[in-house]
Amino acid sequence: DHDGGDVGDAAPQGRPRPSRDGFPFMFGSRLNSMRDRPDLADGPVLTPRDLVRRQAKARGLDCVDFNYPQHFDGHWSAEEARDCLEGHGLVAGAVCLRYPPRFARGAMNHPDPEMRREAIEMTMAAADAARVLGCDEVVVWSAYDGYDYPFQVDYDEKWDQLVEAFRECCDAYPDIRWSLEYKPTDENTRYFTVPSTGAAVLLVRDVDRTNFGLTLDVGHMLMSGENPGQSIAMAGRHLFGVQLNDGHTRLAAEDGLVFGSVHPGMALEVMWRLRRVGFVGHFYFDTFPQRSDPVAEAELNVRRARMFWDAAEGLDRGEVERIAAEHDA
Repeated sequence: DHDGGDVGDAAPQGRPRPSRDGFPFMFGSRLNSMRDRPDLADGPVLTPRDLVRRQAKARGLDCVDFNYPQHFDGHWSAEEARDCLEGHGLVAGAVCLRYPPRFARGAMNHPDPEMRREAIEMTMAAADAARVLGCDEVVVWSAYDGYDYPFQVDYDEKWDQLVEAFRECCDAYPDIRWSLEYKPTDENTRYFTVPSTGAAVLLVRDVDRTNFGLTLDVGHMLMSGENPGQSIAMAGRHLFGVQLNDGHTRLAAEDGLVFGSVHPGMALEVMWRLRRVGFVGHFYFDTFPQRSDPVAEAELNVRRARMFWDAAEGLDRGEVERIAAEHDA
């Protein structure tokens, strides 16, 4: 299999963390989705503690991915968050960057060197939180690193800023697996500095650190006009995280629907390819229930992910390889 190319030494594979019932992967779901349908909740859904309490009711979920600093500043410490998880029988999956709106002109790409420094320090503070929480992955998605118009930025300069920033983070925290989550476009940034899987793989090569890899979001891949199975093959062993969802693939739309609800064939190939690249991580559902019960929606995602994973295991590998060799549909 294509392994994503040689980027320094072999990227660290993390530690396998199976689900409580022995399934190969833990399951997590978007914590902020627990704000949806507050009329169905049995208590307030205002604070991160409230959201963890509600998410703990979803059968099959094992871990929580926290947004940093969104789920910490003004709420609680990382130690208090860790204790809350333990009280509900959960663990932390990853810490995910969510830069505040004051970085609207860029985080690691901000034109002001002092703001860039602040963004880098905030990114490394997320790693401190991850250490306290007992997880080893920090996922970096910036809503603001990019541009809106031609001639608005110097593309080479912005790229180099990202490379240097990620190198600094990787070197300062060699025990943390730093993971870039790319996105092609967003209401905050029309063109991201890293807008595709191909660009993300190129960034991995340029950063050239074994603890730097990628998180691929199915919805973001669909938005980019990509086939998620091919994107996973491109990332190969540098795939540190995966975010499962689905969408109607309208231009620039991120629907955040239940995994495999629109593209079941692609969902099956996602699981097939995750098996082929030897993925080690956890399954995270980046979905937007909105009109639906978020607890029930999370449980449905768990069931569907398990179903597609088991279905991929049942495929005849020899037959699949024969079909691919002959370019037969």
